[in-house]
Order: sequence, then C-alpha cells, then structure tokens
Amino acid sequence: MKNLKNKVSIIVGITLGVFISVSLLVGVPQGFAAEKINYYFATSVQGPLARKMGQMVDRYNKSQNEVKVVASYTGSYAETKIKVSAAVKAGNPPAISMMSANMIHEFVEEDQIEAIGDFLDIPEAEFLNDFWPGVHANASVNGKLYAIPFQNSTPILYVNADHFREVGLDPDNLPENWEELVAAGKKLIKKDGDETTRYGLMLPLASSYGNWILQAFVMSNGGQYFNAEYPGEVYYSSPTTRGALQFWSDLVHKYGIMPKSITSAGQVSTNFFAGRTSMMIVSTGALTNVRNNVKFDYRVGFVPRNVRNAVPVGGASMIIFKGLKPNQRAAAWKFASWITAPKQLAEWSRTSGYFSPRKSSYDLPEMKEFMKAHPDASVALNQLKYTHPWYSTYNTEAVGRPMTNAIQSVILGKQSVGEALTIAQEKADKLLKPYNKSHGYVQE
Repeated sequence: MKNLKNKVSIIVGITLGVFISVSLLVGVPQGFAAEKINYYFATSVQGPLARKMGQMVDRYNKSQNEVKVVASYTGSYAETKIKVSAAVKAGNPPAISMMSANMIHEFVEEDQIEAIGDFLDIPEAEFLNDFWPGVHANASVNGKLYAIPFQNSTPILYVNADHFREVGLDPDNLPENWEELVAAGKKLIKKDGDETTRYGLMLPLASSYGNWILQAFVMSNGGQYFNAEYPGEVYYSSPTTRGALQFWSDLVHKYGIMPKSITSAGQVSTNFFAGRTSMMIVSTGALTNVRNNVKFDYRVGFVPRNVRNAVPVGGASMIIFKGLKPNQRAAAWKFASWITAPKQLAEWSRTSGYFSPRKSSYDLPEMKEFMKAHPDASVALNQLKYTHPWYSTYNTEAVGRPMTNAIQSVILGKQSVGEALTIAQEKADKLLKPYNKSHGYVQE
C-alpha cells in the first residue's frame, strides 16, 4: 500500500441510529494547524457496536499524529445512502463511508467513488486473494474493485434447543430442508385455545430485510433473484421466486408456523429471546446479540434448502469518494487501510457477530481462541461455500420496494402470490427502464 506523508485532519461520519458527534484530537504537534475535511465513516450498527467503533477510532487517533478522526453516527443502511448522496450532490463529499454492500453499483454509476485499485501497489487480484470469494462480487463493478469489504454476513437459522428437546426433536440435528423445517415448526407450535402462544418460526419481513431472506429461499429453490451480471434485470415473477414466496405463504396460512404479521428483525429477536418463537432466520450479524441475551440453550445452522444450499452475502464495505484534494484522498486511504486490516476486522467480528471478510483474520491467535470458545461463529464461515452475490441493481432501494410490498401483501393475506409478484415485476421493470434505455437494453 502506498506511503502516506501528508498531515491532515479528517472528519469521519459513522452512520447509525441517531446523530452523535465525537471529536478526538490526539498527538498533533504544537503549532500544527490541523486541516479539517469531511470524512464520513458511515455504518449501520448501533448501541454497543457504536461504542465499540468509537473506541477503535479513538485508538487509531492515538496511534499516529497524521490523521484526526471525528466520528458521527446517523442511521440505517438506507438512511446512510440518502445522507451520503445528499452530501455528494451538495458538493461536500465525504472522504470515506461504510456503505451497504449492495449499493456500491449506484455510486459507480454516478461516478462518485474511487476505484480501489488506484490506491494499491499490488494487483487487485492479489489484494482480493485474502478476502473470501463470496464477498468479491458486491465489492466490484464490471470486474473493477470499488469497495473494501468490512462487515459481512449471511442469513442463518437460530433455534431454541430447549424447545426442541421439549417436543422430542434433536437440537444437534437441525432442519436441513423445507420439508424438515415444516415438520419441526408444526411440532413446536403452542396454542391456548385459538391463540398461538408460541410459533415455530419467525422471519423479519419489514423493509428490505425480508427481500434479503427471500433471496436465500429463491436461490435454494434453484433460481436467481436478479441478474448478477447486469443491474437492470430482476426476476420477481419467475417460477422459482413464486415457489419461494408460496412456501412462505404456506408457513403462515397453511401450516400456521409463522404469524400473520409484519415483523422487523428486532421484533423477531425479541420474540426469540422471550420464547414466543422456537426458530428464527436472521443475519449472522445478530450472533453476538443472541449469545449475550438468550437465557436458554441455542443452536445455529444453515438456512434450510429446497433443491440446493444457497444464501446471499450481506453486510457493508468501505468506499472512498471522488472530488477530494490529494491530501484528503491520501488520508482517506490511510484510515481505510487501517480499519480493514486483518487485526481490526477480527476485532470487529468478535464484537459484532459479522464474519471477517479477510481469511487472514482467522490466523490470528486471538481469533483462533475465539473460534474455539464460540463454535457457533463457524456456521457462517462453513456456509460461505454456498454464498451468492447480494441483490444489487440500478436504484437498489427503489427497485426492491415493490418486492417488499408484495411479500407483506401475501403474508397479510391481501393478495395471492401470483398477483403480488406480477405487480412487483411490472413496477420494478418500470423503475429499471431508464437505466436499460441508457445502456442500450431494449424493453418491449
């Protein structure tokens, strides 16, 4: 990596729940007029993780006197995208941002971010060799690297082992396919008259989280959710997507395993902790939260398949913005290099539950000790061989919204699967039409 010599002051924006600003100035020599520039470090973690990130930034500040990091916390992945885009359009681009991995293409399309290869003193392929293959696709556009993976995840199955034993199921042999998932879910249900007091399974269906989980089911049903090679095409009404959403509908309306409601990831986890659901499918990024809050024995496993094991990767990556002065640009790369180094990624993984995208993180003694003490953390790594790129299109959030609406409409019993997905496909095609026309792709 290139040697950085310029002394700068950097404002780092880290996006999370509510806006906080923390200013840390350490080790700047007397008489040195620190130059302040916008440097956003955007992320979508909150609570203990926000504090952890603040500690890491503080430690970075104390480790050198060339860069000042001021950390700011502001919202979810989607909110991060909106705020960062607004700053860019206002002519005040951040230097660096942690951005949802499936939104990178949009910044490339708008010519707003730097190619990472321009900072490297080794070939991109050699640099990426230390990163798990499953995280490469969402960090690259048209074969060129534009992001450095930072926190990554896959959906995984969490189960209450005590509930399994209670109904005669073996918690060390988790459901591996849809048929077994239904059979276990039906046994785990508890009722008080007509009221269900314990569900077999819950999934997060609010916002784009439900789309991410559905993508896993579509792929495990043998299909593809979108065109991973071309961001102007989604497969919302394909047979495999219809089959996956029909399965979800059956879990609610036919088997009664899942509630007829729209639950957020937070609500799903709360119900799992409270024993109101025996199984849930959420991100590996929830693993530390589960480990620290459950009062019962639990297990984790792969997302159950239909015809094949397949899950989308998730998480966020670091991107560096264009329009910076040379010293700002150099400072952004210096901090990006530090925060994505194996040691920092390993530390973040141990704290958060996300897996480190760098293989070498797992060679560190502290990481080996952690993995030995917490074998549940190995499930996401073992599932990596079945990962596929996360859904990413032109205008990802907007194009995903019709599918979110379709899922919710089906779960609430307002529309059939066929009707909901036909409408979702039509709306998505309309939103993608400007992109397709500008790239010479003809739609009838």
